Amino acid sequence: MAHVKIWIHAVWGTKNREPILSKNERIILFQHIRQNAKEKGIYVDFINGIEDHVHCLLTLNADMSIAQAMQFIKGEAAYWANKEQLFAKKLYWADEYFAASVSESQIERVRNYIKNQEEHHRKKTFSEEYEALLVKHGYQIFQG
Repeated sequence: MAHVKIWIHAVWGTKNREPILSKNERIILFQHIRQNAKEKGIYVDFINGIEDHVHCLLTLNADMSIAQAMQFIKGEAAYWANKEQLFAKKLYWADEYFAASVSESQIERVRNYIKNQEEHHRKKTFSEEYEALLVKHGYQIFQG
């Protein structure tokens, strides 16, 4: 039996960054994501977001890639939300996402960052945050 514990901080947005994730409904969506992920062997430690994006701290099961986990979480969540007519508009996610490993020593820091999304975004847009995450983790930003 494999014993694997790799922490991932994942971030993804709505298609075209549409602000459709209304507060009360996104709490329901996050509960659904947590439960459904658990059934697939993905442990969601913390999940939060604002109207146009989601942050998630998770661990994967031993035989699942990050791409598989993101496809499952994003695809299934949108399918379920649309079937339930959870939001005023249909939920579509952007294709892109950010995912980075998190060391054990930084777990609490990442949890607090995710927990304080509403406060954080009073100062910075999702676009600014996303670009900062890419730069912080060494990705090159291509300007069109």
